[in-house]
Amino acid sequence: MPAVRHEGREKVTGAARYTAEHTPDGCAYAWPVPAAVAKGRITALHREAALAVPGALAVLAHDDAPRLRPAGDPTLELLLQHDRVPHRGWYVALAVANSLEAARECAAAVRVEYAAEPHDVVLSADHPDLYTPEWANGGHPAVRERGDFPARFDAADIRVDATFTLTGLHNHPMEPHASVARWEDGRLLVHDSSQGATAVRDALAKLFALDPDRITVLSEHVGGGFGSKGTPRPPAVLAAMAALHTGRPVKLVLPRRQLAAVTGHRSPTVQRVRIGAGRDGRITALAHEVATQTSTVKEFVEQAGVPARVMYTSPHSRTAHRVAALDVPTPSWMRAPGEAPGMFALECAMDELAAATGLDPVELRLRNEPGTEPDTGRPFSSRHLTECLREGARRFGWRARDPRPGVRREGDLLLGTGVAAATYPVLLSPSYATAEATPDGRYRVRVDATDIGNGARTVLTQIAAAALNAPLPRVRLDIGDSRLPAGSVAGGSSGTASWGSAVYKACDALAALVREYGGQVPDDGLTASGDTEREAAAESPYARHAFGAHFAEVQVDTVTGEVRVRRMLGVFAAGHVLNPRTARSQFLGAMTMGLGMALLEGSTMDPVFGDWAERDLASYHVPACADVTGLEAHWIDESDEHLNPMGSKGIGEIGIVGSAAAIANAVHHATGTRFRELPLTPDRVIGSVQPYQEEV
Repeated sequence: MPAVRHEGREKVTGAARYTAEHTPDGCAYAWPVPAAVAKGRITALHREAALAVPGALAVLAHDDAPRLRPAGDPTLELLLQHDRVPHRGWYVALAVANSLEAARECAAAVRVEYAAEPHDVVLSADHPDLYTPEWANGGHPAVRERGDFPARFDAADIRVDATFTLTGLHNHPMEPHASVARWEDGRLLVHDSSQGATAVRDALAKLFALDPDRITVLSEHVGGGFGSKGTPRPPAVLAAMAALHTGRPVKLVLPRRQLAAVTGHRSPTVQRVRIGAGRDGRITALAHEVATQTSTVKEFVEQAGVPARVMYTSPHSRTAHRVAALDVPTPSWMRAPGEAPGMFALECAMDELAAATGLDPVELRLRNEPGTEPDTGRPFSSRHLTECLREGARRFGWRARDPRPGVRREGDLLLGTGVAAATYPVLLSPSYATAEATPDGRYRVRVDATDIGNGARTVLTQIAAAALNAPLPRVRLDIGDSRLPAGSVAGGSSGTASWGSAVYKACDALAALVREYGGQVPDDGLTASGDTEREAAAESPYARHAFGAHFAEVQVDTVTGEVRVRRMLGVFAAGHVLNPRTARSQFLGAMTMGLGMALLEGSTMDPVFGDWAERDLASYHVPACADVTGLEAHWIDESDEHLNPMGSKGIGEIGIVGSAAAIANAVHHATGTRFRELPLTPDRVIGSVQPYQEEV
C-alpha cells in the first residue's frame, strides 16, 4: 500500500541527524592533504608551519600514523602507511585541530616534496596495458562465448559494428562522506555516512586488529550514496586513526572537491558492439566487448558486457572485458554498475539495427525475445519485457511516430522520439533480523539495514506489519546500527529482498509464537529471529531479473545545440511493488539520473595533471528541476513465486538502465546523426544540425 515515509517529518523539520551533525564533547576536526602529483613518492613532508597554526594538534603521515592491518581493501589499508603516491588526490597527510577552520588552515600549511614519475591516465581501446582479467565486478566471468560468433557475424545479411565511448561519472550524493570517531576504554564508536554499518565495522575490526564486538558503527540517516558509500571509505579509517593518535573524538567531513579522487566513480569504457541479423531482424550473432580501466591500487572491472548475456536471442555470442591498470583513482560502484553503461551501448546498437533492417525499434526487440536466458539456458522466473514495451508504446503514443529521422521540426527545434529496454539482476545477500512482541500489543523489529533516502524504513515496517497482521503504528523498526543483527549493504537493489526476507521470517515466526500463547504475550515478551543465509548461498535454477522499457521525446535546438527532454516514460516489471508511493520516487529518481548521464554529467581526466577536472557541482552538473519535465513511471505488478516471501525485485537501479540510450536514440531520430559518446552537450551536437531557414 502507498504508505508515507516514516522519517519524513524528521527530515523536513531537521530533527533527523546525519553523521556530520554529531559532535561529541571535546571533539577535534580533521582535514586531509591530497597528493599534488599523479604518480611518485614522498621525499619530504614539512609540518612545522602547520603545527604552528593556533589550535593545531597533529599532522599524521606515513612516518607516524597508526599502523593498519590487512583488510582486503588496499584503498583503506594503505592509507598513510607508505611514501608511494598511486594517483593524484591520494591522501598523504591528515591535519587535526581544535576547530574545522584551524584544521583546514593546518592542512594548507603542510608542505610535501615529491619525486614525481611519468604517469598514464588515459584509457583507449588499443591501450598496450589492457589485459583480460579472470572476473568482472559481481563475480561474472570476464569472457563468455557461445557458438561461432566470427563466422556467423561475417555471414549475416545485416551487420552493425559500432563503438561507444563513455567518460567517467561520479556519484555526488547530497551528503558528503563524513565520519566521527571516538575511542573509550579500547572500544571504538563511529558515526559514518555509509550504505552499510556492518561492513564498516568489520573493515575497522580488521584494520585495527579489534574484535568486532568492540566497535560500534552508526549510520542512522544517510543523505544518498548511489554506490559511493557502498564500501567502507577513507573518512572512517582516518577519523579513527586521528582519534587514536590524539586521544580526542575526531570529526572528518570530506570537502566535495576531494570526493572525486577517493570515493569511487563509474569507470570510463570503450565498448564495441557487433550484431549480425537476418533481413527479418532476428539476431544470429552478437558480441559486446568492453575496454575499461582500474587503478594500480585495486582491481575493479566494470561488468558492462554482462547485460548482453541476458537480453536477446543470440545463438552465437561473445562478451568480453579487458582492463588497464592506470595511475588513476580506484573506480567502484555507481548506480547500476555494468548495466547502466553496458545497456547504453547495447540499446543504441539495437536502434542502429532497427534502422538497418527497416523495422520499428519496438518490433525489433519483440522479435528477439528469448525463451530462456541466452547465456545459461535457465528459465526466467518471470520476464515481462514484452508487456513493458507494449504498454509503454501505448501510453507514450509510439505508434503515431514517423520513423524517418530529422523530419519533425518546430522552428529552430528538431524533435525526435526513442526507445530502449532495461534489465537488472535480482540479488540476495545474507541478512539477519529479530522481532519482539510486548504485552501491550507492540512489536520491535531489529535489522542493521541502511536507509539512504530510498524509503527502506517504511517498506521494512510494512513487511513486518503484514507478517504480524498488525497496524503500522504498532511496529517499531531499529536500523543503522552495527549492534543490531547484521544486515547487508544497501546496494545492488537488494535491500528489500535481503533485509525484508529476514524481517518477514522473523515476524512470521513471532506471529506463530504469539498464536501458541493464545494471543497473550507474557510479561517478559516473546522474541523470534530470521535470516537469509540459506537462500543467499543457494543457486537458483531460475534466471531472476527485473526488466523495463524507456520511451523519450527530445527537442534539439539547431541554433545552440542544446538537447532537452520534453517527456520520458518508463514501464517496469520488477516483481510485486510493496509501496507504490516510494517505488514511483525510486523509478523517477533513477530515470533522472539517466537523463543526467545522457545530457549533462561527465568527468574529464586531465592527461597532464592526472586529475578529474570536474570536482564540484558547478562543473559537474547533475539534473536540476528545470532539466526534468514530463517524467512518468509505471509498472506491471508481477507475480513471481521464485523470489522471496514478498515477491519483490529491486527497483533502485532498473530505472537508470536504458534511460540514457532512449534519450540518445531520440536525439538520432530528431537529427539523423548518430552520437556514440556521452554526454550529449551542445558542443558535441551543434556541428551536426542545421538551423531552420524559411523558404523564400
